Parts: sequence; C-alpha cells; structure tokens
Amino acid sequence: MLPNNMLYRIPALLIALTFHELAHGWVAYRLGDPTAKNHGRLTLNPLAHLDPLGTLAMLLVGFGWARPVPVNPFYLKGDRYRGMFLVGLAGPLTNFLLAFAFLYILAAFPSLLAVRHLPQILYTTFVINIYLGVFNLLPIPPLDGSRVLFYFLTPRARYAYSRWEQYGPLVLMLLIFLPFGFLQGILIPLANVVAGFITTLVSLLT
Repeated sequence: MLPNNMLYRIPALLIALTFHELAHGWVAYRLGDPTAKNHGRLTLNPLAHLDPLGTLAMLLVGFGWARPVPVNPFYLKGDRYRGMFLVGLAGPLTNFLLAFAFLYILAAFPSLLAVRHLPQILYTTFVINIYLGVFNLLPIPPLDGSRVLFYFLTPRARYAYSRWEQYGPLVLMLLIFLPFGFLQGILIPLANVVAGFITTLVSLLT
C-alpha cells in the first residue's frame, strides 16, 4: 500500500518521525520532566531523533520507529502512570493530526496537484503518518502502546507486564523481520480504518 518512490518517502519519514518524537518530549516537558529538553530532543532537527534501524525498517517494510525520547517518570507531575499515558499517546496522536493536515492540504488546494512531485509527497506523508501512528500504538514494549496499555492495567497486571517488558524488543524484531505476514495483517486493516476516518473527515470539511 505504501508508495515505493524514495523521493517521496524520505521527506515524509523525516516529518513523521521528527514530530512524533518532539510530541513525546514536549508533553513530558509540559508535565514537569526536563529530560528530553536536557538531551536536546525538543527540536525539529530530524538528526536528533532518527534511529538507524528504525528508519531502515520504515524504508524497507513501511513501518518503524525513531530514537526514543528519554523520559523520567519521577519528574512528572501528579499521577505518574497518567503522565506516561499522556506522553505515550502524544506521538501517535501527532501522527494522526499530521495525516489529517496533509490530506486536507491536498484536498483543499487542488492547484497544488499541478506542482511536480508535491501531491505525491503530501499523500505519502499522509500514509506514512497513519502507519507510524498505528504501529506505535501496538502494546509491545518499547512502543507507545505499551505505555498507553499500562495505564489501564491493575497493579497486579502491571507487575506481570513489567516482567515481560524486557522481551518486547525481541518480539518486535521477530514480528517485523520474519516473513510471517502476521504484523502486516494487523497493521493494514487498522491503518485502513484510520485512513478511512480521516478521509471522511476531510471530505466533510472541504
């Protein structure tokens, strides 16, 4: 489903990954945690956020990750579990907002269709933001979905989930790189649902 031309993918990836990680750091900072700011991660410079393996995975198979923003939950104001929930949710929500914005621009300004390569870049950015947002909401550590899920678990379930957390990256690598098609079978339907919702919303507003 993802466009294959790297000319379109590379700027789309830079936008999606950079804003995703910046959103994590900004929300954490607003909740009292200066760690991301102290590490120079509150920036729109893509080089501060890119993870080599995650970027390669995105280019090759259509989904991946950036270098995680450091967050210290002990700095977060109020309920730390709620704070980590908000920090985790910020990245995927930002991707969905970006997907909406780029599709809206494409639909609201038809004159842009005449600009060489621009429609393809806008559409590719729309698609990649959807996939990145959906992928990161999977409840597999260290993805954002694990932080979101953790908030809703009982104390006993949180303890059990924490013990399993160390195996999350290995499970993630297996799901991404082994040719079972299992992960794609989950991501593609979910991405289609999100894309359909955003497309409908844009059509109502243009």
